[in-house]
Amino acid sequence: MAQPPVSTDAAPDTPPPGAPYAVPGEEKVDPYTLSPQNAGARPFAGTGMAHAFHGQEGIHRIVERFTQLSYDDKVIGEIFFKHDKVRFKRTLFEQFCFLLNAGCSYSGRDMASSHKDLGVQQADMNRLVELLQRAMSEEHVRFAAQNRFLSKLAPMRPDVVVR
Repeated sequence: MAQPPVSTDAAPDTPPPGAPYAVPGEEKVDPYTLSPQNAGARPFAGTGMAHAFHGQEGIHRIVERFTQLSYDDKVIGEIFFKHDKVRFKRTLFEQFCFLLNAGCSYSGRDMASSHKDLGVQQADMNRLVELLQRAMSEEHVRFAAQNRFLSKLAPMRPDVVVR
């Protein structure tokens, strides 16, 4: 039975309770250990970055747009073709919200496990970054804040790119 979604009011360093769960519409996944370290980086200090991204509402809009752009993209869309879109959006929102210190926990898998067998190459990663920048720009996130966020995500590259 699916557990209810994790409250976004939880402290950023508090992992969600219980085993990995699915919200309605998500496919089941193999069990894994819940940990804030699974997000791939530590959150920004303070709330400045959360405000720069317009809080949880802005982060939701960015994730929605980024997901749409990624799934529809003629260059990298095939990577997402068989991926659970509902889980992707939920865990990506949680990850971004957690890293931006906007009051969320991250309940997803670690970056290496989540990207295993996707076959992401460097050119794919470059395209993903372009699409994320587009989604952030459409949300009117300032360029400096975008760069700070991208620099937080960049060290995850070895866990995402396979060749």
